[in-house]
Amino acid sequence: MTIKDKLAAQKIYLFLAALFITSLVVSNLIFQKFFYWYPFDIEIFGFKLFEISVGILPYPITFLITDLISEIYGKKRANQVVIAGIFASVFSLLIIWAAHSVPAIPNSPVNDTLFSNVFGNSAIAVFASMTAYLFAQFIDIQVFHFWKKLTKGKHLWLRNNFSTWFSQFIDTFSVVFLLCAFKILPWDSFKGLLISGFLFKVLVAFFDTPFLYLGVYLFRKRFNLNVNEEIDLI
Repeated sequence: MTIKDKLAAQKIYLFLAALFITSLVVSNLIFQKFFYWYPFDIEIFGFKLFEISVGILPYPITFLITDLISEIYGKKRANQVVIAGIFASVFSLLIIWAAHSVPAIPNSPVNDTLFSNVFGNSAIAVFASMTAYLFAQFIDIQVFHFWKKLTKGKHLWLRNNFSTWFSQFIDTFSVVFLLCAFKILPWDSFKGLLISGFLFKVLVAFFDTPFLYLGVYLFRKRFNLNVNEEIDLI
């Protein structure tokens, strides 16, 4: 690979990392708003299926990106993005804490009460999300590369879906459990939110498979990569 190609690959990697980190941080900030996605009018444990937090919307993007980075740049680069995402989440939490500690002026469009209502639970949410996310993302990468090695780089759909399904269940269970344990959410919503969140992520993983194939195809065509070949940025 030429120096020009390596620079182009490095630039794309940075853009993917930026999308990953933005999706992760934003999902932690907007989680308190819930909505009802209603392709099916089904109730489970007295809870409407797909009544979920808006924070779940950008979150599956992170798993698509780590799978793409794992496939093209390798396990090490994918783990680096995960660690960078954790750092960004902690840093965003510090910014929120600093903003919360400064008293609002009387004519501020957003007063202290409103700010606290929107961002007051962010610390717990970020902690819960990061704890779950840390386990889920590393598991996703490990499972992805397990299947990649087992299939010798073939059957991309298999490792994309199996790694995401397994890791997303762990992520959803951990987040909902911690939010209920910290009394941000009531325990009677635990089962419904767990099933709704997990099934939603499974559907997203299924539908994002063509986009992963497209991304891998474009990378291999642009950088003349063979099946199972990875880009070494160093």
